[in-house]
Amino acid sequence: MRKDHDLRDLLKGYAFLAPVCALLLAFVFLPVAGTLLDSLHRDVSFLPRRFIGLGNYRSMGSDPGFWQSLRFTGLFTLVSVPLELALGLAFALLLEHPTSARGFLRAGVLLPWAIPAAVSGRIFELIYNVQYGLANAIVTGIGLSEGPVHWLGTSAGAFLALVAADAWKTTPFVAILLLAGLSAIPEDLYRQAEVDRAGPLERFFRVTLPLLRPVLVVALLFRTIDSLRVFDLVFVLTGGGPGGSTTSLSMYGYRFFVGGDFGYGSAVSVVLFLLAFLFSLLYLRASRFGREIE
Repeated sequence: MRKDHDLRDLLKGYAFLAPVCALLLAFVFLPVAGTLLDSLHRDVSFLPRRFIGLGNYRSMGSDPGFWQSLRFTGLFTLVSVPLELALGLAFALLLEHPTSARGFLRAGVLLPWAIPAAVSGRIFELIYNVQYGLANAIVTGIGLSEGPVHWLGTSAGAFLALVAADAWKTTPFVAILLLAGLSAIPEDLYRQAEVDRAGPLERFFRVTLPLLRPVLVVALLFRTIDSLRVFDLVFVLTGGGPGGSTTSLSMYGYRFFVGGDFGYGSAVSVVLFLLAFLFSLLYLRASRFGREIE
C-alpha cells in the first residue's frame, strides 16, 4: 500500500513537470540542437545544403571579423559587468537605508531598466550626437573642448559610449537583485556585530558580503550572459562601427543570417552559446553556489 502511494505521488510529480519539460524541449533544446546541426552544414541560400562537419568552425580560425567581434565581446563583458555590479551594490546599500522617500527611490531606480535596450541606444545616440548632443553641449559649455567631439567616431569613444549606455540601463536590475538579498539578511547579525564593536567596513566585509554572495553570483551570471549576447544596444547606438570595432558576436552572426549564410551564422551562435555555458559553469564552481544554497 505504501509503495502504491509513493508511486502515485511520483506520477503526480512527473505530471506537474510535464508541461514545463515540454516547453523547454520545444523552445530551448530543439532550437539549440537545430542550430548545432545547421552549423555542421554549408547552408547558403540558393545553394544545395551539404554536410561539411567542422568546416564552418575551421573557417573561423582564419576569419579576422570573427576574432575582432570576439575581442570586443570579451572586453565589453570584462568592463561592463564589474562596473554594473559595483554601481548596483552601491545603489542597493543606499536604498536599503530607511528614509521617507525610500519607496519613491526604489520605484524610480527601475525606470532605466524598464526602457527597451533599443530605446536606450537611441537616447544615448542623441546624447552623443556631434551637432546637438548633450555631451558636446556640456564639454564645450565648461570649456573642456573648443569644438564638438565626434564621440562615436573613434573605437575607444564608441566602446565607452556602449559601456555607459549599458551601465545606465542594467545597473538598476543589479541593484534590485542585491537589494532583495540585503533585505533577507537578519538585523540581529548587525546588532551582534555592533555589540562586538565591529566598524561599518568590518560589518560590510564580514556580514554583508558573505551572506550576499549567492545573490551576487546570480547577478554576475545574468549580467555576464546578457553582455556576451549584447545586440540591440550595439545595433542602434554604433551599428558595429567604426570599422567594425564594436561588432559583437551576436551582431556578427546576425549579419550572416541576413546574408543567407545560415550555416556559418549558426556556427557563430554555437560559439556564443558555449561561451555563455562555460562562464556559467565557472561561476557556479568558483563561488560554491550549491553549498551556499544548502
